[in-house]
Amino acid sequence: MDLYHYYDPAIGPFKNLSDLPLTEATEVLKTVKANKPDSQCAKRQASYMEDRLHFEELLRNKFLEKGGLVERHVPHYMVIEHSPWLSTWFKPCAHVMIPIEAFDLKTVSFTYGDSHPTFSNRVTDGKEYRKTLYLYEEILGLIDKYGLPQIWNDDGRFGPERYIEAHIWSDVPIYQYFK
Repeated sequence: MDLYHYYDPAIGPFKNLSDLPLTEATEVLKTVKANKPDSQCAKRQASYMEDRLHFEELLRNKFLEKGGLVERHVPHYMVIEHSPWLSTWFKPCAHVMIPIEAFDLKTVSFTYGDSHPTFSNRVTDGKEYRKTLYLYEEILGLIDKYGLPQIWNDDGRFGPERYIEAHIWSDVPIYQYFK
């Protein structure tokens, strides 16, 4: 199994908005909206950063409750296997692929789908993986049961889950890819 991280090659991989002060992250998003209005990132709602920080706090607390090891205050984001949809987010788009074996699995959590709709009160379809964070062995069971969302729902017509999100709560081995 491989984890993928998609990014704008002009910016570089693993540039995390949540590592910035809120006002600076909001300004970065405004710049993206002004300079690349057709990009997926430019379509984010005005409250995106506040929402993101809220969901990251939920993820962190749930991961700690499950015995996860948190070495960073906010996670790096990756997805399980290639996501055709995410590969269209940047023009041009680049990616980093890292085998799951390169990670200490005590520092990795997962949501079946993006964490925002997974934990959002706006998504009320009752699917068993809503409002749930998974450890590695647990997400394998869900993959066995449902498959990878990008195989059956890459276009999003069956719900918001288009990939399995991986939250990397450490800079190892991510630091090798920093510019």
